Amino acid sequence: MPDDADRSEGDINLTPGRAAWLREQIGAATRALLAQDEALFLRQALSTPCLDLVERAEGIWLIDADGRRIMDFHGNSVHQVGYGHPRVVAAITQQMATLPFSPRRYTNRAAIDLASRLGELAPGGPQKVLFAPGGTAAIGMALKLARAATGRHKTVSMWDSFHGASLDAISIGGEAIFRRAAGPLLPGTEHVPPAALAARFFGTDGRAHERLADYIDYVLAVQGDVGAVIAEPMRWTTVEPPPADFWPRVRASCDRHGALLIFDEIPSGLGRTGTMFYCQQTGADPDMLVLGKGLGGGIFPLAALIARAGLDVAADRALGHYTHEKSSVGCAAGLATLDVLRDEALVAKAATLGATALARLRALVGDLQGVRAVRGVGLYFGVELDDAARADAVMYRCLARGLSFKIGGGTVLTLCPPLTITEAQLDEAFAIVAEALRAG
Repeated sequence: MPDDADRSEGDINLTPGRAAWLREQIGAATRALLAQDEALFLRQALSTPCLDLVERAEGIWLIDADGRRIMDFHGNSVHQVGYGHPRVVAAITQQMATLPFSPRRYTNRAAIDLASRLGELAPGGPQKVLFAPGGTAAIGMALKLARAATGRHKTVSMWDSFHGASLDAISIGGEAIFRRAAGPLLPGTEHVPPAALAARFFGTDGRAHERLADYIDYVLAVQGDVGAVIAEPMRWTTVEPPPADFWPRVRASCDRHGALLIFDEIPSGLGRTGTMFYCQQTGADPDMLVLGKGLGGGIFPLAALIARAGLDVAADRALGHYTHEKSSVGCAAGLATLDVLRDEALVAKAATLGATALARLRALVGDLQGVRAVRGVGLYFGVELDDAARADAVMYRCLARGLSFKIGGGTVLTLCPPLTITEAQLDEAFAIVAEALRAG
């Protein structure tokens, strides 16, 4: 069995439940393909060996090699507009036919238009943008820009956080499964306890987050040369938003001590939480906002660093310089995604349907034995159980019934559907979860 510290980011593929799933639920032909996949790819605890083989994806559904239809409430958080949305597919197809690639020394209309749209949507006044092929790369650009803008290399981030899997990203991240035995990481990466676990370190009298904010202020003061505080505004893998006054206090500390505030909204941005960006619910505007995952419409890998215009201070150096930095195809996908979110009113839907669905989920499973809490923000829900082994078992029972989701923090069933989902489909998914929980 994996160590509990390994479970923070997601469900581990080394459990007895995974072995039983492959043995009992996957046909011989697919198992042979999975064995071939394992022989070809380097093994790692959060992916290879894989769970199943997918042949198609459409809307909220994955269709595996045996024809099983699976509601995808995981999706690596890329599927805000579902899989294969016709408008995203059409935009990509048209761009591929006219400008399949834009060399780095050139720009293109799609890149200009997407940068303009994102700059207008982001909170905090005039913004400037850089694109990258993925969220981890965008985090790296944010770290480099913070150094250029402040002349400082130190950062403050949270233990148990996730900002990507590259060496610079795991240096500021705090998950054991990525950091263990990695050797020397970036210097100056200070860490504080995670906001989601504030009560464990700072008391259970309701003032734990206030004390954590004070501790962050102390670290900034005593270090004196921190360039940036970087954090997920909400711990995504366990669906735990901090109290309303937490981030304004940290924002004030950053201003007082000359540090920038960087929010990683790679999974939480683009409407999932009922606002375009979750930070709009925190009362604190960041100096930089990092987006990724769903920006490419569930098709194209695309991320963005959005920074306030006053941070445009690195004209004499390269912050990104990625081959696909201003991808014409990726930016076309991003524009179509923003159009779908706007024209189908998906952000408002996430807020209204999410509130109704959370009440329904609480009524359905909140009183079941072993359920510690039911949380939700927009169309993103977490059911916290009292035991990691049980959470693992519940996940595989749901998979057998055609519902896929992720386990965060070892014990939280995280339900992350596309924003295009119907109310009836949500009800069906919740019923599957309730039945799996009642089974033991």
